[in-house]
Amino acid sequence: MRLGLSLGYSGAQASVDVQCACRAHVKPRLALYIGGMGARGRNFYFDLACRYGYEAAATRIQDLYLAGKRNEAAAVVPDALVDEVALCGPRERIRDRLAAWKEVGVTTLICATSRPDAVRLMAELVL
Repeated sequence: MRLGLSLGYSGAQASVDVQCACRAHVKPRLALYIGGMGARGRNFYFDLACRYGYEAAATRIQDLYLAGKRNEAAAVVPDALVDEVALCGPRERIRDRLAAWKEVGVTTLICATSRPDAVRLMAELVL
C-alpha cells in the first residue's frame, strides 16, 4: 500500500458576510493563537505569523494578549493577515482564494463556521 500526502489548511473561516464583518469575527481567534498559545518564545502561531511577514504585528499582539488585553490584541491583528488565512467576503473572493490554495497543493480544508449559508457555499464550491 502506498502512502499519500494530504496537505491541509486549518485556518479557514468561511463567511459570506461583508469582508469587514468577517475579519472582526476572525481577529479574536488569531489574537488568541498568535498571542496566547504557548509561552513567549515558544509559540508556533507567533512564529508562523512572523514567517508570513507580520513580525511587528505579532509582537504587539503577543505583548497585549499576555498583558491580559485581549480585545486590544484582536484590534491590532492586520486585515492583510486575516485575508491571507481566512475565507472572508463574497462568493467570488472565496472561490478565488480556494482556487489559489488548491493550486499550491492544499487538499484538505477545515472550515470553522456555524453559519448554514457558509456551509452551503463551501459545499457548492468544493463538491
